[in-house]
Amino acid sequence: MLWGLFWTNLLGTIYGYQWYAKQLVYTAGEMNLGFLLPFVPDSPTASLFFTLFLWFLIRDKRRGAEGAGRSRVSPWRGFVEVFALVTSFKYGIWAVAMIWAAAYQGEAPVWQDWMLTFSHLGMAAEALLYAGLYRYRWLSILPVACWVVLNEAVDYGFGVYPWLPGVLEDDLMEIASFTLVLSLAGIALAVLLWWFRARRVPLQGGRKAV
Repeated sequence: MLWGLFWTNLLGTIYGYQWYAKQLVYTAGEMNLGFLLPFVPDSPTASLFFTLFLWFLIRDKRRGAEGAGRSRVSPWRGFVEVFALVTSFKYGIWAVAMIWAAAYQGEAPVWQDWMLTFSHLGMAAEALLYAGLYRYRWLSILPVACWVVLNEAVDYGFGVYPWLPGVLEDDLMEIASFTLVLSLAGIALAVLLWWFRARRVPLQGGRKAV
């Protein structure tokens, strides 16, 4: 199952970056904002980090139960786990909300909208379904929190947010606010999952996981 999810997420990541190809070219060329390219492809980067998280799980499985059960993880793995959780939850919900907000305002859904709806709901769902396997420490939440908030400032401050259906362009302020709320909700989710796990999993010497 892990391998199936790994390849599904990897292929989805590749497709997602291809989806953003025109916007990346436009941002670098027409807008002359090439230095902001890392902030442009949101969902593919989220699925890329979830793919990395799945690779860690596959590696743990190969190493056996003893290696997989350790409470402490490297700072890099902790960052990957939190980034995968927060951004997959956030953009999984965000993309579906944008698609159907446009439909509500009169833009007829096409087959790609249905495909994107199910794939992004899957992103949000898998981020939650694997909650019991995250092992990040609370310090890993801080850089991710900074990144996602900075991402909103860059997206809506410089105009490099994901291209929206035309009917939503006049709702940009509301969309920016909604996106920020999702970011804060994702960060809060990461904090809550860490807190519940820290109360539940003692380390050696009776200390809690931090």
